[in-house]
Amino acid sequence: MPNSPSDRPRRIRARREGPMLVEGPVEIELEDGTTASSDRFRVALCTCRRSRRFPWCDTSHRDKARGH
Repeated sequence: MPNSPSDRPRRIRARREGPMLVEGPVEIELEDGTTASSDRFRVALCTCRRSRRFPWCDTSHRDKARGH
């Protein structure tokens, strides 16, 4: 049964810089109402909005951090 007390909470790793790492599988509802889903065991969610694959991180944030 979903959301029962025996369900393990989903772990999300927040980092000062870079993506949020989320244990999968996940389904993300975007602002426009569409959904993006992944069945991977861990996904990286973009928090800087520079990713061309948003909501998934493609490490585009690294270019700004290096001054490119």
